[in-house]
Parts: sequence; C-alpha cells; structure tokens
Amino acid sequence: MYLPALPTIGADLQAETSAVQMSLLAFFISMGLAQLFVGPLSDMLGRKMPLYAGLVLFAIGSIGSALAGDIDTLVAFRFLQGIGASAGMVIPRAVVRDLHTGVDAARLMSMLMLVFSISPILAPLTGTAIISFFGWRGVFWAVLIAALIGMVLLATSLKETRPKSARVESSLGSALGAYRLLLKDGNFLGLTFIGGLGLSSFFVYLASSSFVLIDHYGLTPTQYSIAFSINAVSFFSVSQLSGWLADRYGLVRVVRMAVTGYAVAMALMVAVMMSGFQSLYVMAAFLFVGYGFLGLVLPTTSVLALEEHGQIAGTASALMGTLQFVAGAIAMGIAGAFFDGTAMPMVVAIAACAVAAFVLTQVSLGRRRAKMTVEAPAE
Repeated sequence: MYLPALPTIGADLQAETSAVQMSLLAFFISMGLAQLFVGPLSDMLGRKMPLYAGLVLFAIGSIGSALAGDIDTLVAFRFLQGIGASAGMVIPRAVVRDLHTGVDAARLMSMLMLVFSISPILAPLTGTAIISFFGWRGVFWAVLIAALIGMVLLATSLKETRPKSARVESSLGSALGAYRLLLKDGNFLGLTFIGGLGLSSFFVYLASSSFVLIDHYGLTPTQYSIAFSINAVSFFSVSQLSGWLADRYGLVRVVRMAVTGYAVAMALMVAVMMSGFQSLYVMAAFLFVGYGFLGLVLPTTSVLALEEHGQIAGTASALMGTLQFVAGAIAMGIAGAFFDGTAMPMVVAIAACAVAAFVLTQVSLGRRRAKMTVEAPAE
C-alpha cells in the first residue's frame, strides 16, 4: 500500500532512496527470520495462538510507523511489523498441509495465492487514494485497521487444524531436530530455492518499481498502481490453473514448464531492452507474461516441498519462508546497490533470478526424477 509513496516518504523524512528502500528491506528481513520461530511455535501451540501474537505485533508496528518522525524510526517499526507479519506468511501454508496433500493441496495453495494476490491489486490503488487524502502515514493507520479485522476473522472463521494430540511430540528439541532433517533434505532445499529465486525477482520489482516507473518513466502514483496491479492480475489468474495442470501433467512437470517459461520471458526482456528498446510498454509486456509463469511456480514448489513433511509442516513452512525471504532480501540489496535511476539494474536482477531458478530446476528436479526412476521397480 505504501509503495506509491516511497519517493514522497524520502522527501518528507529527508532520506535518500537507499534509506527509504531499507524500510521495505527491513520488513522482509524480519518477516523472513521470524518465521524460524513462528513455525515451530505453531507446531507446539497450534496454529491460532501464534497468529494472534503476530497480529498484535503487526498492529504495534503499524502505529509506530504511522508516528515515525525520521527514517530510522520508520525502519525500526517496519522491522517490528515484519516480525508480526511472519505469522501470516508461514502458518497458512502449514494449515494447507494439515488439511491436504498432492493435487488437492495444489488447488488449495493456488487459492491461497489468489487471496495473497488480490492485495497487490487493490493495495497500491487503495494506498494511492489514502495517500492523496491523508498522506503516507494514513497507509499505516489503514493496515492497523486491517490487523484488527484479521483478529476478528481469526476468532470467528478459522478452526484449529493442529489438534492437541499432534502437538505432544513437538518441542524445542524436536524443532531443532526437524531443522537439521530439513537442511539435509536436498529435495526440500531445491524446491524451496526454486520458489525463493522466483520470489526474489518479485522482491526486486517491489523495491525498485516505484522509483523506476514514477521517477524514470514519469507515471503518476495512480498510473503506477494500475501498472503494478496488472502484473498481479497475471500472477493470480494463471496460478488458478495450477491444480488443473497438476492433475493433468503432474506437479513436477508443471514446475519445470513454468520455470522455463519464466526464465525465457525474463531473459528475452533483458535482451530486447539492452538492444535499445527500453519503452515502458516493452518492459510491462514481458513482466506480464513472466509473472504469469511465476504464478504457477510458487504454489507448486510449496506443495512439493511440504509433501513429505506433514508431521513438521509448521517448521518446514517456516524454514522455507525464511530461506526464501532471506534470498529475496539479498537480491533486493544487490539490486538496490546498482540502482542508477533507470530500469536496467532492476530488469537485469529480475532476469538473473529467473535464470538461476531455471538452472536449479534442472539440477534439483532432474535428481528427483532419477531417484523416482530407481525406486520405481521396488514399488
């Protein structure tokens, strides 16, 4: 919601572009790292209690951000906001795994992606409207209200999916053991980083797009919000096909096809723009196609990564989220260091993430297919 206001925040708080981007980066870093603790807690205490705690922290961070008088204070409270938001990222995936596996899980995960993607469509437009009337601080009062609504929905609409009987063997020691197990699981790590590299490319876009589209291409905040929303439409629309495609072709083949399409689209975008065609419409067209493929990558890799870890779904979801968000934060930091006011550093970083995901897919899923082939006769 506050992306359209990033340039305005810099002017108001007398902060440089890199410092303003840090308010976004701090949020993602804390949201990624805090998942390491939230996930095991949700295995030990159930799914709902950590969600309540996360929403409370998010609300406190929102109030502090709204009242921030300098960029350092804003960054600090955005960091606290991210800790609270981590519960909302890690626990829903665990809930999906509590309820379903396989193609059914892919369908539910794609529905989760739909809900997550609606906010990028509505949030920038809503944020622009709020900013025009109440300034950028109004955005944080608005998300405070959203957090309070979330608490009401949590109390009235979500049943506990982690029964007490399943929590008996969950403890700090079991969580550490689960992390050791997951860090030795090449299949889990490969799928996590395939999705993580895709997510990293989107984080780069999040951090740089407002400066590129508003300052470089001259869009108004409203026009920027529309351009941002179009990519989200592509993402969530195609993601809804993941269940049908997985049922027809299998999850592994869907991942390979989607990652290949994403890497080709992003690589072509860089090649065309480096050849001199740096029009906003050229970049927007490639991003629209690419983020459609990304809409297939994220839900399917998440389902496959969690498939064999139902007993530690919260911990597995936490490690997956942390590794992905840390990768995204690193990508944002590197892209930000090379930012020069033009679109090229952003698109090169996006393409680099996509190509890296393609290479990792060939290695990781190729090993998985070989393992399945060896094990097939025994079945």
